[in-house]
Amino acid sequence: MSFQQTAFYQSQADEARARSEAASLQNVKDSQLRAAEAWEALAARSRKSDALRVAENSRKAEQGLTAG
Repeated sequence: MSFQQTAFYQSQADEARARSEAASLQNVKDSQLRAAEAWEALAARSRKSDALRVAENSRKAEQGLTAG
């Protein structure tokens, strides 16, 4: 995963929330809110992975290790 992936997930969550707000049917609103929550969970997991990757790369750089 990458920072672009995180941005994509967050963008999808934002779009689902907007569709929920625009929907007139309650079941559509609920469905879009569930979708937004799922996308937000993916974004949160991706942010955590990004942070761990940055920390690991920093640790390797400090130790003089290279990626690969």
